Amino acid sequence: MTGVFSLLPEGRPGLLLPYTEPAPAIGTSGTGSGEDLARYLARGGYAPLPAPGRLLDRVAGAGLRGRGGAGFPAAVKLRAVRDAPGRSVVVANGEEGEPGSVKDRWLLRHRPHLVLDGLRLAAAMTGAARGWVYLSDSHAEQAVRRALAERPAEPAVEVVRTEHTYVAGEESAVVRRVDGGPALPTAKPPRPFESGVGGAPTLVANVETLARIALIHSRPDAAAAVAAGHLVTLSGRGGADGATALVEVSAGTRLKVLADLAGHGAAEAVLLGGMFGGLHGDGWPDLPLDHDGLHAAGTALGCGALHFLHPGDCPVAVATEAAAYLKAQSARQCGVCVSGTGALATTLAAAARGATDDDPTGKLRRWSRQLPGRGACGLLDAAARVVATLLDRFPDRVDAHRDGACPACAHPAPEDGRRFRVPVP
Repeated sequence: MTGVFSLLPEGRPGLLLPYTEPAPAIGTSGTGSGEDLARYLARGGYAPLPAPGRLLDRVAGAGLRGRGGAGFPAAVKLRAVRDAPGRSVVVANGEEGEPGSVKDRWLLRHRPHLVLDGLRLAAAMTGAARGWVYLSDSHAEQAVRRALAERPAEPAVEVVRTEHTYVAGEESAVVRRVDGGPALPTAKPPRPFESGVGGAPTLVANVETLARIALIHSRPDAAAAVAAGHLVTLSGRGGADGATALVEVSAGTRLKVLADLAGHGAAEAVLLGGMFGGLHGDGWPDLPLDHDGLHAAGTALGCGALHFLHPGDCPVAVATEAAAYLKAQSARQCGVCVSGTGALATTLAAAARGATDDDPTGKLRRWSRQLPGRGACGLLDAAARVVATLLDRFPDRVDAHRDGACPACAHPAPEDGRRFRVPVP
């Protein structure tokens, strides 16, 4: 655990949800609580601005990687925006598309000053003239607005509300919505760092990334420990009373440790990265929680959401529900995404019910290899990976559905992602 350098309340290794222990409150009950300005200042927040280049070197030296999903080195992204021609802008991205993730909304509700401090520092490092906080959660919006009323931001920061969808947090969708359009992805190039909000070079940074930048600034002696910490959302239908939790652990922590922490020690498989990392069966307890280790194992950390499958769970049913959800969440802008997610979800659903006379696995394997990288965002890639990992890692379970005898797969899969949804503490 990251201990004193944690983004979570002091003295707690993790938050078992729903979180009931009161935090220092701002605002009224029911709208989220969090540390007020006085408490944040007492913790060393809003420390004087350093030389931008010096702080950027510190972020790079700590090895901080983005927490939005791809794990891209934060310093590289900051430098790209800083070095692009024109006056840049910065956006704190708090829109969590994955239904199994709550870390970003928790930070905005409970530690808005930490996020705003990180946004201030990102603006200094990139030379930005303006900033935005982008979100869809009403409680988070109220907390951020109260924090801005306590301490007006410099440079000026505006709050932009969007509708909650899977694709709304994709960086080009963020730019499009901040510019007044729909929260839908656009084709690349240009990337936001080249031409983003209003045509300016734009840093779109996940709120956990910004929070860690703020901690690196206030605790330079612990920069490496701060950069190595990960907020992780754990869920699953089985397990003990604490089956759902938001925890903070250091990179490299074995997944078995996380499973035991939230009562999932008996799980037989895990859906990683929200949905982007796909399913993993044999050997999952020994997987390390870090981007490189999971990539080497053919999976991905993504947003740091893990959904555990217990002995009574059917991996085919889980994959079918994930594919149905992603199909329903398609932005419907790319023909290949509409047809691709539709074909994957429909064919997998038929296979799950044993309602097909031919062998669907050949088509599913072919599509899951051909479709990644062809959409404007990562939604199509996530759908393909869920299907591919199901076929690769659970072939016997897929074959067993030929007679349609699986009770978990007997009914149409819901498209609302309810299986994966986690309450925000």
